[in-house]
Amino acid sequence: MNKLPDRDEYELPAECDFTGKDPVRGRFHSPKKNSITDPFTIRSARAADAETVARIYVDSWNASFGELLSRTDRIVTPELLARWRRGLDRPVPHRWWIAERASTIVGCVGIGPSRDPADPSIGELDSIFVDEPYWRKGVGSALMAVSHDHLLQDGYRTWILWTVSGYRQGIAFYEAMGWSRDGGVRDDGRQIRFRRDPMTVRGPADRSGSG
Repeated sequence: MNKLPDRDEYELPAECDFTGKDPVRGRFHSPKKNSITDPFTIRSARAADAETVARIYVDSWNASFGELLSRTDRIVTPELLARWRRGLDRPVPHRWWIAERASTIVGCVGIGPSRDPADPSIGELDSIFVDEPYWRKGVGSALMAVSHDHLLQDGYRTWILWTVSGYRQGIAFYEAMGWSRDGGVRDDGRQIRFRRDPMTVRGPADRSGSG
């Protein structure tokens, strides 16, 4: 397994795109010349970020999954906030990053060993979410690229993630980033599993396409 540099902070253009590039190595480009005006930064998350991260998580969950799961909107509770503080403060191999623009947190991603199935040789994309005003602005792609870097660096034999069945926008995003369904389901079919083989991260799928 290739050993990549352990980068703590990434400076990224505001209008980054992955079309035709290798998302695992995070090679960003702007789809329009001279359109980069306000870069955003990805850095390691801290427990002190928990309040904003929890708010974005809840807002993004409600906008993405609430209707699909037929559940009432979530809210930030003291218990949820405490869980996020603990989660963001967990040591390696659990890793979390946030995206910031103009010192404002706009997204978050986390990885760690697989929880379902419980297998330390499998890496899991724990969560990835972006504040709704920043959807489709390259933030999610940038966060995904950082997670790919470190899933690869940490030496997992395969990678998985879980998402909600019927979440078309998210499914299209995961497929564009090189993930594919592997047939796994849970929660009576309401959640579906995606997988990525790290041996394919530098193959044609990562570098082909338009743009």
